[in-house]
Amino acid sequence: MKTRIIKVDQLNFNVFDQGTGEPIVLLHGFPDSLKVWRKLIPHLLAAGYRVIAYDQRGFGATDAPIGVTNYRSRNMIANLVGILRTLHVTEKVKLIAHDWGANIGWGAVIAHPELFSSYVTLGVGHPTAYAKAGGFEQLRKSWYAVSFLASGWAEKLYSRHNWALFRKFTRNNPEASRNWLPDLQRPGRLTAALNWYRANLNPYYWESQAVKVDRTVDLPVLGIFGEQDPYLSYAQLRNSVRYAPQLKIVAIVGAGHWLQLENTTLIFQRIRQFYAK
Repeated sequence: MKTRIIKVDQLNFNVFDQGTGEPIVLLHGFPDSLKVWRKLIPHLLAAGYRVIAYDQRGFGATDAPIGVTNYRSRNMIANLVGILRTLHVTEKVKLIAHDWGANIGWGAVIAHPELFSSYVTLGVGHPTAYAKAGGFEQLRKSWYAVSFLASGWAEKLYSRHNWALFRKFTRNNPEASRNWLPDLQRPGRLTAALNWYRANLNPYYWESQAVKVDRTVDLPVLGIFGEQDPYLSYAQLRNSVRYAPQLKIVAIVGAGHWLQLENTTLIFQRIRQFYAK
């Protein structure tokens, strides 16, 4: 995938931008980069869309500013808006997002609904539903997030013995050796990735100017859920309809967390059906 570097909010962002049709923006999460979309992008381009994907701050070839507060969600939302402006995107955008990117996606459609025509979230529900309706299953599946909050200790724990715990946590996914670890092993990059959790889950770093995530989303929303997702409960997505009345949910039997890599064709078909309505 041919990318280029653009300057937004005083940071260098690695951006993929190809196609000439209606714009679709793809937001990745932890511990990915825009490479996580490499299988889905050709389908979207062949369908006639302009596809925009980028490495979010701290990941891939994008800058990784030092300091926990640089990774507050509002900063990532501002980056998205700035990238759209820099790329001269003037029509409403179809947004597709995964993992932490999906959290940012929800925040973006809440804060700037005028910029988007629809939202597709892979696995992650509305922030309020995630916090209040995920139940014990979500608490159990989120054990790792608590460990990530321990600055310094988490970096040592997950990288020791050739990243043994990280590999176990990601179920020995081949992406670890292929893409994740080459990125995270660079100086400061594991800390930057974990700062996403610290800035937004640790109350010490919360702020009064944060996005009000309890607001209702009035856009068409598609939620695609892998029934074997080891990190997310179905309840947090199912109960998101309280905050997104136009939400439609598709559950994929036997699918896991990285739907765009492991179930690419099926995901594309569901997205195309959603756009056709």
